[in-house]
Amino acid sequence: MVELKNVDVHFKDGGGVDALNGVNLRIEDGEFVFIVGDSGAGKSTLLKLLTREIAPTSGRVFVNGYNLAKIKNKKIPYFRRSIGMIFQDFRLIPDLNVYDNVAFVLRVTNKSKRTIRHRVPYVLNLVKLAERAKAYPDTLSGGEKQRVAIARAFASDPGLIIADEPTANVDPALSYDIVKLLKEINKCGTTVIMVTHEHSLVEYFGGRIVSLKAGEVVFDEYVGGEAQDE
Repeated sequence: MVELKNVDVHFKDGGGVDALNGVNLRIEDGEFVFIVGDSGAGKSTLLKLLTREIAPTSGRVFVNGYNLAKIKNKKIPYFRRSIGMIFQDFRLIPDLNVYDNVAFVLRVTNKSKRTIRHRVPYVLNLVKLAERAKAYPDTLSGGEKQRVAIARAFASDPGLIIADEPTANVDPALSYDIVKLLKEINKCGTTVIMVTHEHSLVEYFGGRIVSLKAGEVVFDEYVGGEAQDE
């Protein structure tokens, strides 16, 4: 569960900027939520709060049972293991093949070799990259790189996946496939928060849309989409 209660974020640098103002937001376990808004609306600040890169100036932030306004620094790495992150620039390790890029997140959390042998092929099959397990990132297309990134985020079976503009660096025709894949992961019970500026995707898939403007939530509704009518 994700919950923000009366959250303000104020940056003093640059003369003082109110990045978020009085934000209240609750996302239940198992939801799929699109976060939209123009540049400077507060999307990046919201993500930094949810991953505890920054703390709120005031208010409370709860993610996966952690109170991020009061969490101790030594517990932040453990909190971050409860979420999976997908970035627009992929952030794959160039000298590791597809299999080992996905296995990496399991190894650093001391998962057993047996768990890794079972889990990695499962998630690679889910993202339809089983045949590319031995390939290296520089031989992959943008769409394939993003699917590896999705597999890596899902590998540890996190309660929450946060996708930051996951379709920004893939061919527009593949953007819909990326969201469909995230929807499939969501059906497994994982909460998914996807930040995007691509309104065509939001309009097609529909669902819960949260729109930010000037640091405030100005829209939070469930809307129908073309995909739901098919």
